Amino acid sequence: MAEDKDTLVPLAERMRPRTLDRFYGQEHLLGKGKILGELIGSNHLVSIIFWGPPGSGKTTLAYMLAGHFGLPWVFFSAVLSGIKEIKEVMAKAEKQRRMYGKPVVLFIDEIHRFNKAQQGAFLPYVERGDVILFGSTTENPSFEVIAPLLSRTKVLVLNPLTAEALGRIIRDALADKELGLGGLSLGIEDGALEMIINYANGDARRALNSLEIAANLAKEGLITTDAVQEALQKRILLYDKKGEEHFNLISALHKSLRNSDVDASLYWLARMLASGEDPLYIARRIVRFASEDVGLADPQALAIALSAKESYDFLGSPEGELALAQAVVYLASAPKSNRVYTAFTAVTREVEKSPHEPVPLPIRNAVTSLMKDLGYGKDYQYAHDNALKTTDMETLPERLKGRKFYEPTTLGFEKTIRQRIEWWDSLKEKIRERKTD
Repeated sequence: MAEDKDTLVPLAERMRPRTLDRFYGQEHLLGKGKILGELIGSNHLVSIIFWGPPGSGKTTLAYMLAGHFGLPWVFFSAVLSGIKEIKEVMAKAEKQRRMYGKPVVLFIDEIHRFNKAQQGAFLPYVERGDVILFGSTTENPSFEVIAPLLSRTKVLVLNPLTAEALGRIIRDALADKELGLGGLSLGIEDGALEMIINYANGDARRALNSLEIAANLAKEGLITTDAVQEALQKRILLYDKKGEEHFNLISALHKSLRNSDVDASLYWLARMLASGEDPLYIARRIVRFASEDVGLADPQALAIALSAKESYDFLGSPEGELALAQAVVYLASAPKSNRVYTAFTAVTREVEKSPHEPVPLPIRNAVTSLMKDLGYGKDYQYAHDNALKTTDMETLPERLKGRKFYEPTTLGFEKTIRQRIEWWDSLKEKIRERKTD
């Protein structure tokens, strides 16, 4: 095993690859014909933003690139640094560039945590070539990095590591006698290896941290499933209630419901609940889906969604989660129509465009004698006075006369609504015909 001074350093840091042949995963970026392989082969380095989940190799790739090109290196944490530190580092980089004719590689960890002004402070130095900027982020750079800086960098997307890559990383750590756990001569059960890989969820750092704890719990030279279970205690899913994964998961639930896929809808519901999402947030989204995507194709859907919300409010977790699952199954299997949503959207746009269309005089309420003298309520036709229970009176503003906003589908209950509308329209037409006879 490593010397005592090295064992104080976490296993994940000790096992960070120093050469590309020990870097596993991200094959879409490395190798012949791939972008990083081409950069290395051409001996040309550009500013890069590495975007990917935790433990996917962002910092490691940045280290190896800087080392390959033999450039001086400065690590900068967006969590710990402010505009003062940025200016100080940039001044040193500019001075070094003039003295040695080489740019400094500036690695900014969690670049998304810098505000716009702080990010903007790097721009002149990147443009002049004083620094080559390497930024790492777990958040979508499109939203978190200012456009001028984004346009001067190449964004490389890293994926979660595959089970195969994680397996190789774990085995290397068990075999490495200099920096890893090789000095302990440990074996590992297949089931224990699989548990660590599944828990890691594509994150090498998480896998190695789990392995290190399990190794300390191992007995008789073997890491067992019991040791790993004890090390893990409880699975923690990758989730950030304010980050991109939050929006990815709710999008997956919503779109699975819309696509009438019951099993996928249940899966994404369970993922969100297991990840610690507020069930009442999910309930609100389910209610919205019922009115937006099921609509009047099944009017019962909204009632069921609201009942699920009330049931969860009453029962709490975990019992109330079943009510949410029940609503999800109902909504996924229900006929779909967004015609109320599209109709109301169209009406809203019409109102925004022309918010002061006058109310037709017949349907105004004449509450004073002056209003009556001005024609308020004149020619109003009371529907119940007609044997057909409707009239041909126009109730839209004059400019919108005859306009159709709502066009029901022929699915589910909306088919009945379509038939009702057509029936009422036919009655109005009969009344008009009688008036012209």
